[in-house]
Amino acid sequence: MKKRSIISVFIAALFAMSFIVSAHDNPTKKDNMPENVKAAINKSCFGCHNSDSKNEDAKKELDFKKLDGLSTIKKIGAYKEIGEAIEEQEMPPKKFLERKPEKKLTDEEKELLINWSKKEAEALVKSK
Repeated sequence: MKKRSIISVFIAALFAMSFIVSAHDNPTKKDNMPENVKAAINKSCFGCHNSDSKNEDAKKELDFKKLDGLSTIKKIGAYKEIGEAIEEQEMPPKKFLERKPEKKLTDEEKELLINWSKKEAEALVKSK
C-alpha cells in the first residue's frame, strides 16, 4: 500500500512539473492572445524578447514570458511600446534583419500587431 502511495505522489509531481515547464516555455500560454498574433510574435519578436534570450537589452526592454505578470499600468505601457516600435519600424531592428531576413514582419503582420497592441492597451485602460 505504501509503495502505491509513493508512486502516485511521484507521478502527480511529474505531471505538475511538466505542466509548469510547458507553460513557462510558451509566452502566450496563460493569456487569450489570438493564434495569428502568437505566430507573428514567435516568428519575429520572441527570439530576443524573452527571459532565456542572450540579448540582454532586448529582454530587459520587453520579456514576453513576463508580460502577463506585469501590473496593469506596466502592461499598458508595454502594449503601447510594442505598437509604437512596429509603427516606427524600430522592431525588428534593421541589423537583425540583415542577418535574418526571414524574420521580417509582413505588412499584414505589422498591422495585426499594431492593432492588437492598441486594442489590448485600450481594454486595460477601460478596465481601470
